[in-house]
Amino acid sequence: MKNMLAVLALAAVASTVLAQNVRITPLGSHAGELCASDRALVFEDPSGVRFLYDVGHTVTGADDPRLGKIHLVLLSHAHGDHIGDRKLKAPGAGSCAAIESVPAGTHSMTAEIAATKNAAIVMTSDMGAFIGTKVQTIRGGKPTPLCPQTAGAVEVPVAAACRSNTHLGGVFIARAAGTVQGVEITVVFASHANNVAPALLSEADRAHLEHEGTGLFLGPPSGFVVKFSNGLTAYLSGDTGIHTEMKTVVNDYHKANLAVLNLGPSAVTPASAAYAMNELVRPASVILSHPNEAVTEGGKLRPTSRAAALIKQLKGVLPYLAISGRTMEFDGKGLCVAGC
Repeated sequence: MKNMLAVLALAAVASTVLAQNVRITPLGSHAGELCASDRALVFEDPSGVRFLYDVGHTVTGADDPRLGKIHLVLLSHAHGDHIGDRKLKAPGAGSCAAIESVPAGTHSMTAEIAATKNAAIVMTSDMGAFIGTKVQTIRGGKPTPLCPQTAGAVEVPVAAACRSNTHLGGVFIARAAGTVQGVEITVVFASHANNVAPALLSEADRAHLEHEGTGLFLGPPSGFVVKFSNGLTAYLSGDTGIHTEMKTVVNDYHKANLAVLNLGPSAVTPASAAYAMNELVRPASVILSHPNEAVTEGGKLRPTSRAAALIKQLKGVLPYLAISGRTMEFDGKGLCVAGC
């Protein structure tokens, strides 16, 4: 009997420890793989706060069962493959290298999910206003207000979709009802462009901008630093080349111990990405995402991929692939303790 009680006690302790981990689930195009179009990640804090980061093209709609409850929607910039000007035709549609997608309409998947899930829109102010207007149209003209705050934090779930009013360096805090510790989200610099996907503009605006050979600029692009209630501090890079704030802001000030690194070849090479992780951000772990190529085959790393070339150059930073449907759990030190 004593042995049984000891086993139960240990199980209870293990369950408590597990509950203190941050859960991260990639929502890619093909289950069990890291594919070219994969961007979307769902984060779940131990307190219960859940948010979606850069939905992209790999969900089938706001009713995609993989989404579950979404309290916040984060967007790094307005390019179509992030804001979601298209959506996955069906689970696993197309190949890992080239998915089959269909237009998401003039609202975007970001706006559709925010409206359907009654989520807070967390992004730079200009993008928040743009998405808020799309949500307003979806909701029959009902305005999308700024999120109400109590003692500097927004309690989630919110009653209806609302938006943050954050700029670069600004902080948005989301706190689950009945809890004390919130999730702190800081908007940080990214070196990239931020033009709206043409499909999301009015016909008149689209024609004018196409004639001018440019696009509608929605303020600066961004990344995020997210401080979770268990102590984990995650740097979500957004699309960016390397820049000095990776060290001065993300590492020196925020002391990020986990990075989610976008691998798009228009912004980084394996060598520059490795330098960013090894010398600038210096996290304990890095999750590799946004690869623009089929990184895995049969769930295993393709040795000729850019991700494989990057992994070979990492020093003291533990790499993990954003495998679709695989939930990884990270402790407060940035170490993966389950689903790795």
